[in-house]
Amino acid sequence: MYVSPQPSESFEVPTVDITPYVQGGGADDRAKVARAIDDACSRVGFIQILGHGIPDTVIDGLTAAVDDFFGLPMEVKREYRVVGANRGYSPPKSESLSLSLGVESATRMNDFFEAYNVGTEARSFPDLDLSEDDYGLNLWPDVPGFEDRVQAYYAEAGRVARTLTRIFADALGQPSEFFAGLTDHSIDVLRMNNYALPEGTVDLDGDLTGMGEHTDFGILTVLWADRVEGLQVLGRDGIWHDVSPLPGALLVNLGDLTARITDDHWMSTLHRVKPPVVDGRIRRRRSVAYFHDGNVDAVVSTLPEYAGPNPYEPVLVRDHIKAKLAGSRHGKKNTAAEREAARVLAAAGETRS
Repeated sequence: MYVSPQPSESFEVPTVDITPYVQGGGADDRAKVARAIDDACSRVGFIQILGHGIPDTVIDGLTAAVDDFFGLPMEVKREYRVVGANRGYSPPKSESLSLSLGVESATRMNDFFEAYNVGTEARSFPDLDLSEDDYGLNLWPDVPGFEDRVQAYYAEAGRVARTLTRIFADALGQPSEFFAGLTDHSIDVLRMNNYALPEGTVDLDGDLTGMGEHTDFGILTVLWADRVEGLQVLGRDGIWHDVSPLPGALLVNLGDLTARITDDHWMSTLHRVKPPVVDGRIRRRRSVAYFHDGNVDAVVSTLPEYAGPNPYEPVLVRDHIKAKLAGSRHGKKNTAAEREAARVLAAAGETRS
């Protein structure tokens, strides 16, 4: 009989202050940061970062914009759905992120969150022959100040993501611009999430899922989140652990493509969101994720110095992203995520006797 293990009190998401890279610190200080990032990525795959340099006023503007949009009536929000593109509004229960790994939810209940996506457009790179089929056109809701406030945060989050890839390159012993060749026209997306069960008393007749277990698709994710329970990370001990950001911190997690580059020396960590239910009452939760996913036409391969006996096969970023989105948004099991799916099933006890 399978007995679920108990969470370890020793689990933690490491905290790293990246100020030396943001403010031009000396070589020794940057080297300390790179070593700390390598340790965090090797052990956990999630990091809390301080010293990121995003002004509080920009974050306050973002959260106000999120509240303004999600506070609209559902019939108005539904007008901003975009068919066939990773843009616009996604209503509650319209996605199932576990299918991006090829794992069917045991309850067959899609994710209880609503989201709004914007991102980098093909026309952002006029000198390149890029397709809007890959990048998408933004649809901005008719909410006063929404576009300006979101764009201000988007620019700052992109700066943080590019700073992190420079740290990653140093931590992996690569040239400082190693990731630039994979991300100089990256298909970045900003996803604003609202966990849509209303606040208040709730009677649960099953195990609700706010956002199903999944790995992120690309290079890295920069996440702003409320300091409210819900986010859980799958540790290397096979146990789901609660994670909440420190005051002023951003959460950063690795994506699949970075795991492929390092052949899982740095792992794309599985995570999920459980609706925050405390004593039978739902609490509101918001998050905003900046996905730094890589150039659509880049081929990602494992670095020779990290390749094990069975390294990942090279993959075109376009094909990888397409397979993941087909799972989460179109209900098609992703058959190319065997390693990640095995970890989900093991954590659920499905591969244990």
